[in-house]
Amino acid sequence: MLHRLMSAHSMRLICGVLLGAAIACSGTAQADVLKPYKDRLFRYKKVSETLYDGDFIVVEYSKQRDLRDRDEVDERKVFGNYVSYKPKRGRGSAELQANGRTIQYMGTGKWKGGAKAIVIYIHGQGGNRFQGMNDVSFGGNFNRVQNLMVRNGGAYLTVDIKNFGKGGTADVAALIQHQKQLSPGAKVVVACGSMGGIICWNLVKSANYSRLVNGIMLLGSPKDPNFLSSGGLSRNVPIYMGQGTLDRVYNWESQANFFKQIKSRAPNYPIRFTLFDTGTHGTPIRMTDWRLVLNWMLG
Repeated sequence: MLHRLMSAHSMRLICGVLLGAAIACSGTAQADVLKPYKDRLFRYKKVSETLYDGDFIVVEYSKQRDLRDRDEVDERKVFGNYVSYKPKRGRGSAELQANGRTIQYMGTGKWKGGAKAIVIYIHGQGGNRFQGMNDVSFGGNFNRVQNLMVRNGGAYLTVDIKNFGKGGTADVAALIQHQKQLSPGAKVVVACGSMGGIICWNLVKSANYSRLVNGIMLLGSPKDPNFLSSGGLSRNVPIYMGQGTLDRVYNWESQANFFKQIKSRAPNYPIRFTLFDTGTHGTPIRMTDWRLVLNWMLG
């Protein structure tokens, strides 16, 4: 499929990106930290390429199957069998005073304390804290991560970001520190959509902030070449990168080459890349298998 859909230039590049990679089976053993939840609906239907011992996979995306047949209203409302409204029972809003600012956020699950694990979603430009709490957009994938955390004794939070520089990064770090006070033993994964990825990279580039996180997820986000000179490679914070081949905002080839750079400098660095074949900018948010990625990071 990948060979038919991509240009000769793209095929040469992906071959170059993955040159020397070992072909492996896609079913890498993982600790079962999060129990299954609607896996039949949300698992990848077809993995067409598996390289770098499974750290780089190409997943087939079908607009007909994965959007039109999945959504009652395209890109706005998923069919009801994809969602459960159990997380709404514990959902709420709060404010945190930090850095001379008021940080507005939402949470569900054990977000008020006692969480075994914590996932925080950072929206992109033009978004807000409500995006990651929307049960029916993006094919119900935000509802799935809420259910995964609620049903496994975890917490899920979303936060308003006013800027994507140092201030926004400091605000997210303050929220993480606050959550760690409430749930001292919890591991924390920060997932960033689109431009929000700048904050994810800032967290792992910082010696102080990187201690707060156990993984970052970049969903259609830009690369950050400064990560390579930041000392981040020595800190081994797991990184997931999801990208669509038809993303017009951040070119997949550039992101895949950055994955290769990290693997070249630190072959054992915990980083995984999922390329959604024919997917667009929002496809990684819709299609990323939260349970698969989170079990890898939390386990």
